[in-house]
Amino acid sequence: MRLHLSAPASHKIRTSIKITGSKSESNRLLLLQALYPNIEISNISNSDDAQVMQQGLEISHGEVDIHHAGTAMRFLTSYFSSQKGKEVVLTGSQRMTERPIKVLVEALQSLGADISYVKNEGYPPIKIKGKTLEKYKVSLPADISSQYISALLLTAPSLKNGLELELIGKITSVPYIKMTLALLSQAGIENSFEGNTIVVKPKTVVPKMNMVVESDWSSASYFYSIVALCEVGTEITLSAYKKNSLQGDSVLAEIYTQFGVETLFDGHEICLKKNKEIVKGSSITLDLANAPDIAQTIAVTCFGLGMACHLEGLHTLKIKETDRLEALKTELSKLGTSIEVTDKSLTLKASHEIRKDVAIDTYNDHRMAMAFAPLALKQDLFINDAEVVSKSYPDFWKDLKKLLFGIKES
Repeated sequence: MRLHLSAPASHKIRTSIKITGSKSESNRLLLLQALYPNIEISNISNSDDAQVMQQGLEISHGEVDIHHAGTAMRFLTSYFSSQKGKEVVLTGSQRMTERPIKVLVEALQSLGADISYVKNEGYPPIKIKGKTLEKYKVSLPADISSQYISALLLTAPSLKNGLELELIGKITSVPYIKMTLALLSQAGIENSFEGNTIVVKPKTVVPKMNMVVESDWSSASYFYSIVALCEVGTEITLSAYKKNSLQGDSVLAEIYTQFGVETLFDGHEICLKKNKEIVKGSSITLDLANAPDIAQTIAVTCFGLGMACHLEGLHTLKIKETDRLEALKTELSKLGTSIEVTDKSLTLKASHEIRKDVAIDTYNDHRMAMAFAPLALKQDLFINDAEVVSKSYPDFWKDLKKLLFGIKES
């Protein structure tokens, strides 16, 4: 599906949007629910990723196809390894077979897991024969994707002796690790995180409880971008959010003050207000090691505002749904800007014009589609394969129509 996007008649938007539950929290709670059926979940994400996670957890034997869902691949690898009697082949899309899994597989094998590669060593598909894991000490490089770490931590309380995980080196994506541990704590599972060592105690049963998923801050980022690119006086209210969020991307509230956007918390709602114009040609530098998923949104916001930026801490973006750094370079260059990327950073020069009717390729990456959509406030553009947003935010285009964006299939 190819969409043509155009700006609303007024650039002073005032509306409210309810955003689906966090994909990150939903997938963590779904794994915990599989281990502890007494857990009930409210406000679960309606994303493709959450759906394939749910479907995967229901399979005991045979093939489990998680398509593009990287989180599900990591979490289910750990889950099935510890489930005695279950035997599966875990696979996914072509891109998924190019995304490394070796670090997690080796960690699980050191605990006693029976995992083998079906095709290429270090990459899915993988064959897993579930068994009781009695070893409890393991180490991982600290600068890898937090999903590898969380995969082990979520399975840990169901292991006979729990888990003692040592992280070697400087830790990145700390908020996502802390999110996982906080959810374990909410479920009554004892854990600690001191220095570079994380300990999770074993737990046989948890009491009946209902765990509520906060709405997704990554999804909120696109509305932050819209407000930043609109006129002073724009207000968009989003729900349901917590001031003391577990999600690393909640740093948006602080970052977007540099784009003239104020965040007001009221109960479980946030109101995004554009309160000042930004000087074209100005520049910002950010380290996004703890929130890499908002890098695309921020880079596009800067481009739309005629700002320069230097974004660091982006090493995990090379192995996402696509190589997000190279994809950003390609698509922003089409629009008329100068951008340079390394394997962990992005540098964008301030631009004074945006080319009209450019077609943005999305590379099977939901965030490419949604990050570029706000630019329609500045110039008409096309989004190719726009349906990819269903991975994390199926209602995205419908919600943009509520803001009176022009959206037509072409």
